[in-house]
Amino acid sequence: MRTTRVPGAEGRRPGRIAARAGAVSRRLGLLACLYLSQGLPFGFFTVGLPALMRQERLSLGQIGLASLLALPWALKFLWSPLVDRHGRRRAWIVPLQLVSALTLLGMAWLDFRTQMAWVFAGVLLVNLLAATQDIATDALAVEMLAPEERGPGNGVQVAAYRLGMVLGGGVLLMLLEHLDWFRAFLCMAAALGLATLPILLHREAAAPRRPAADGATWAAIAGHFARPGAWRWALLLALYKGFESMAGPMVKPMLIDLGYTPGDIGRLSGLFGSLAALAGAMAGGFGVARLGRDRALLAFGVLQVVTLPLYALPALRIGGEGAVVGAILAEHFFGSMATAALFTRMMDACRPGHAATDYTVQACVVVVATGVTSTFSGYLAQGLGFLLHLETLPAYAAHFGATALLSLAGLVAVARMLRRPLPLAG
Repeated sequence: MRTTRVPGAEGRRPGRIAARAGAVSRRLGLLACLYLSQGLPFGFFTVGLPALMRQERLSLGQIGLASLLALPWALKFLWSPLVDRHGRRRAWIVPLQLVSALTLLGMAWLDFRTQMAWVFAGVLLVNLLAATQDIATDALAVEMLAPEERGPGNGVQVAAYRLGMVLGGGVLLMLLEHLDWFRAFLCMAAALGLATLPILLHREAAAPRRPAADGATWAAIAGHFARPGAWRWALLLALYKGFESMAGPMVKPMLIDLGYTPGDIGRLSGLFGSLAALAGAMAGGFGVARLGRDRALLAFGVLQVVTLPLYALPALRIGGEGAVVGAILAEHFFGSMATAALFTRMMDACRPGHAATDYTVQACVVVVATGVTSTFSGYLAQGLGFLLHLETLPAYAAHFGATALLSLAGLVAVARMLRRPLPLAG
């Protein structure tokens, strides 16, 4: 049978493939800049602030309570329907980014030792702005990425966020050893301003239809939980990351007590750890595409849990700096793989037209669970030390062991829940 060949047809398919690949790259690049913007201030909050507080000899309990400054991330579901209802995503993101940069600029004039309360107020405000930007950015990601792009997309998301944490946490701590507080925060504000440029140039597609009744009331939140299995899914989200997050807040105080300086912590945890997390996020994103959603969720969850007891080794003065580096790299790499798998599954559970609300509600469940456990992490370490009559460093070891056991119990419960169908979009 003869076939008719259309002149030029040979070049159109490769051309279409190249055009599609270029469009995907631009979308991922845009999202990378937006998530990096969130990681910048949060890196200071999670890496820099605990180290600086411990250097000022604040107690472990006080350092744990500082996790309450992340409260906007736990409560952002309350105003997520407003983002779904009013305006396009870009109209929210741009002003929030710029005000965040100005806030960081204002914090540059503060002195951490004598104006600690104002520093905490600045951190709280930046968390509020970044949490609201995250609502719009997550919705933009759900709407921009096709289902087959979500695995790599979430890898880029977590990797870019971790890169922001490298800059705002590890690099900032190292800068504080060579620059004063003013110049260090000036650099962070400038970096956030530069990361705003891609969204300023972005031309957003027409927004999907958003039902007026849901958008006008909080029924959108109720609608998310009205789906079969939604509450069970919320419990799974809380268990998957809740107990694992108890380890992180005690790592930096432990390193200070071991004799490391904030600059050392910036190099080890903020820089090397976050770069490992960046690589883990990319590996996790592509691993989801190969293994499938739920299989990757469990496999990466196991790897996430088994890294936590590694921190007990330096707490017991076993292995020297090699043990510290190994624990940091393993926890950040495998923890980010698990996060990428979890975020991909969360995107799948978003209803069309309610991406901001649905994704934010799920993210808030994770933040509330991790925030509660992080807040009491210092008291757990102190309590174990008191009950077991341990000095400070062995108490850290007991804390990391207990965290691993709790995380393992949570993962077993997650595996049991995954045996039954869980909610998808719709």
